[in-house]
Amino acid sequence: MKTLFATGASALALGACSQDLPPLKYTPTPLPVVTAQQSVTNTAISSPIGYQNPLAGYTYRGPTGPRDWRTVNEEQSEGN
Repeated sequence: MKTLFATGASALALGACSQDLPPLKYTPTPLPVVTAQQSVTNTAISSPIGYQNPLAGYTYRGPTGPRDWRTVNEEQSEGN
């Protein structure tokens, strides 16, 4: 607990000391003008996409009841 308190107090002290530094004087770099670079017409060609049902072709495969696991494994084996 004392370690956490000391760590927190040192973080607060260092944060308070950093506020006393003089501000940096610089001029930000202006952003480039991109409106002249943009195309006037949209050259992208797209075709309309119709709605497709994501559940098309789904068949319900519910449990059929408890069965012997050996019989089920033999039915699903690659040899069959």
